[in-house]
Amino acid sequence: MKRSTAVRRILLGGFSAGAIAASVAAAEPRVTPENYYTNDYHLPGVGYYHAPFRAFFPQPYNHFDPARRMYFYGGQWGVTPYRSIVNISAPTPEAAQRAETRRTDLQRTTHVPRAGFGSTSGSHSIRS
Repeated sequence: MKRSTAVRRILLGGFSAGAIAASVAAAEPRVTPENYYTNDYHLPGVGYYHAPFRAFFPQPYNHFDPARRMYFYGGQWGVTPYRSIVNISAPTPEAAQRAETRRTDLQRTTHVPRAGFGSTSGSHSIRS
């Protein structure tokens, strides 16, 4: 009887560790119009946030490209840096939704069908 109690504890411990890990992954912050971001906040797979334009772009805010001799801001190139007093803002609903779909830092779970434990679920007992 003592061995079966130990086996139950191990199984329950493994199950609860998996449940805790799943809840941590689910707790990662989402991009929403209610969250505020500063210039150049970076999200993997999405890009850099440009606060005056309330969206994410592939280059940092006011990035200078020496080959073009131009600055990148708000999805366009300009000969001078973009000047704005806005350095923190919330993304538009469209920008937030687009960012969420492009993120590569989240674990996206896919359904994997499971059919049980196979032959290990038979009734076996060890007497001591």
